[in-house]
Amino acid sequence: MKILLVEDEIKVASFIKKGLEEQLHEVTVAYDGYTGKQMALSNPYELFILDINLPQINGIQLCKDLRAANIQAPILLLTALGTTENKVTGLDAGADDYLVKPFEFPELLARLRALSRRTTLQNSPGTKYKIADLEMDTDTKTVIRSGKKIDLTAKEFSLLEYLLKNKGRVISRVDIAEKVWEISFDTGTNVIDVYINFLRKKIDKDFSPKLIHTLVGMGYVLKVED
Repeated sequence: MKILLVEDEIKVASFIKKGLEEQLHEVTVAYDGYTGKQMALSNPYELFILDINLPQINGIQLCKDLRAANIQAPILLLTALGTTENKVTGLDAGADDYLVKPFEFPELLARLRALSRRTTLQNSPGTKYKIADLEMDTDTKTVIRSGKKIDLTAKEFSLLEYLLKNKGRVISRVDIAEKVWEISFDTGTNVIDVYINFLRKKIDKDFSPKLIHTLVGMGYVLKVED
C-alpha cells in the first residue's frame, strides 16, 4: 500500500517506515500535521498512520480535516493515551482504528492488514438492508428512517451495518469488537456501549418502534419487538 505516516518523533517514524518498507509498502513521512495535511490533499494515499500529539495540527484535527475533504482511505491513530475517552474521541473524529504506544510491530502490521481487508469489502458492490422503516444503502452510504436521512459517523455506520447483517440475532460485545473494530475485546473498556448509545440516539430516540435492544449479560439485538 501507499502509506502516509505523520509522526513527529524521528526515531519512531524511522522505525515504522523501515519496518513497513520491508513488507513492501511505500511509505512517505511528514513530521507535523500541517505538512501531513498538504501531502494528503495532493497525493492518492491508500492508508494514513497519524500520531495524535503532532505540532501545528494535532492528529485528531488532521483526521477530521481529511474526512471533511472526503478522503475515505483508512486512518490508524497512534496515541500514548489509552483511555476509553481518548479512543472514542479518535474514532469519532473519523479514524478507523487506534494503536496505543508503545506497541509491538507485529500488532501494527495486523491492524494494517485488517484495515486493508475492510477497505476491500467496502469497495465491493453495495448492499441494501431494511428492518421496519429503517433502510441502509452501503453503496451510497446512506441511512434513512421514516423517510428522514440519518447522519452517521463511519464507525456508527459500520456498527449499524453489522447489526443489520445479523438482525434478529443476539450479538455479544466480543463479536462487535472483533467484527466491527477487528480487535480483541478489552473488558475494561465501554467503547462499544458508548457507540451503541450513539446509534440509539440517532435511529431510535425519536422513532417507533425501538429497534436496538439490550440483553443484559448477553449483548445486543436489532429487531422489531413482538
